Amino acid sequence: MNVDKDKIELAIKMILEAVGENPEREGLLDTPKRVAKMYEEVFSGLHQDPQQHLQVYFSEEYDQYVLVQDINFHSMCEHHLLPFFGKV
Repeated sequence: MNVDKDKIELAIKMILEAVGENPEREGLLDTPKRVAKMYEEVFSGLHQDPQQHLQVYFSEEYDQYVLVQDINFHSMCEHHLLPFFGKV
């Protein structure tokens, strides 16, 4: 599923206007386009099957657990649409 960048650009322009900003001023002129591109990147994995990324196969057999730690992650808060990140 592709994101609708045109719709995102329009929404960001409307948000800027709603908070009293002029989306046509020099500093904000390309902001809707930049935000739409950022959302396209951030939400690129939204409809992917996590199992395709989480399956790991080892050529040697062990009878103990393999510990993987310090895995970086990033996501988007569904309540506020703000990015967050961390390490697990």
